[in-house]
Amino acid sequence: MADAKRQVHLAAHFPGVNNTTLWADPLHRSQIDFSAFEHFGRTAERGRFDYVFLAEGLRLREHKGQLHELDVVGRPNTLAVLTALAAVTEHIGLVGTLNATFNEPYELARQLSTLDHLSGGRAGWNVVTSSDAFHGANFRRGGFLDHGDRYHRANEFVSLAKELWDSWTADAIVADRATGRFLAEDAADAGAFAHRGAQFDVRGRFATPASPQRYPVIVQAGDSADGRDFASEHAEVIFSRHSAFDEARTFYADVKGRLAGWGRTEDSLKILPAVTFAIGDTQAEAEEVAREVSLAQVTRRNAITVLEQLWGTDLTSYDADGPLPAFDPGEGPADTVSGKITKGWAPRFPNAVQIAQAWRAQSEAEGLSIRELVIKVAGRQSFIGTPSHVASELDRYVQERATDGFVVVGTTSPHGLDAFVDRVVPELQERGVYRTEYEPGATLRQNLELPEPGARVAAVRDAEEEVRRVG
Repeated sequence: MADAKRQVHLAAHFPGVNNTTLWADPLHRSQIDFSAFEHFGRTAERGRFDYVFLAEGLRLREHKGQLHELDVVGRPNTLAVLTALAAVTEHIGLVGTLNATFNEPYELARQLSTLDHLSGGRAGWNVVTSSDAFHGANFRRGGFLDHGDRYHRANEFVSLAKELWDSWTADAIVADRATGRFLAEDAADAGAFAHRGAQFDVRGRFATPASPQRYPVIVQAGDSADGRDFASEHAEVIFSRHSAFDEARTFYADVKGRLAGWGRTEDSLKILPAVTFAIGDTQAEAEEVAREVSLAQVTRRNAITVLEQLWGTDLTSYDADGPLPAFDPGEGPADTVSGKITKGWAPRFPNAVQIAQAWRAQSEAEGLSIRELVIKVAGRQSFIGTPSHVASELDRYVQERATDGFVVVGTTSPHGLDAFVDRVVPELQERGVYRTEYEPGATLRQNLELPEPGARVAAVRDAEEEVRRVG
């Protein structure tokens, strides 16, 4: 008997402050009006996606001392948007990026538990860290955290959050349906916690009873050695940057291979790389769409900006239609901008000299200008072709264990997902590798086919079901 096909998992990334988004497209609308989030969320739900995913920025980014041109649209509070989306959707998961450096475990755990209650078990948390003074300046403690300590804090932060979510045991929960109150049979134990560690020393009572998933689904995006170790211990989904097949397969094998060391199985973690797409009725049409999108994404100004981020110096005098700089990063002219030229971004180019040399060699070998080179290495869509071809490639990645699914990044707000849902999703369903309906009442964790976070979850559900039965 042939093995059952692996199922493709899909998440949707709301178009954000980056050059993936086609800001000049006539279809592009607000990044902050709720109608945009509502259309995007409803479209993802219509496409039977596992979850919608919101990024978060704690400060507007800067480039050469000025606000970066792709940040001026603003960044609304993630939890507020997800809570509003919970009211206008029924099945789609709601995952937000929330910082473990500048938040506090008790308050964030309470907010996430509340979202899980209000949404019927659809909450997820993309755990991110920060150590730089640029973001820290918006907070009282500034940039005190050493870079090497950011994952120490994040590890203890997540572990403490789980302690808080576990503080309401199944036999301490009784729902009084007439009043909507949660009462404790054993008031001495309900919500009680005490934690003393290197980062946090807290004790008290957690104010929110166990939510439908017990824990929100934990998502993580770090790619460093520390990030991979953190993901192996805590994450249930990795938002990966490895979308090329061979790279994706290598990353998949590495991270999945670490799970056994934490007593985890392969199915306890899903890896979903961010991907973009361009589709057409023919391959030639799709290629033309991809070319037009890339030219709109990587303007001449954006091409120079990308180069400045890699070289770390002011390259205003360079022509985007001309050759790359002849010097390497760190070997610039005397008028080099002091300090970090771009602030507020995660490091995009950790091996700047090596990358610059490779780009220059490729540019010279293929006769590419700065703009053409940036489009080729950083601006080309992940999947290009007819809907059938794109679906076939997505399926191949999953069946050959390069990934468990994908985070689809649209190019406009709020319509960037429409074509994918209308044309690619039916092809995946036809192949039998993608759901045609949600399971009634399923939580985000269940839709992702993730194991429960512990035996207590089932016990809590049994206790609450008994309350409903006799109530």
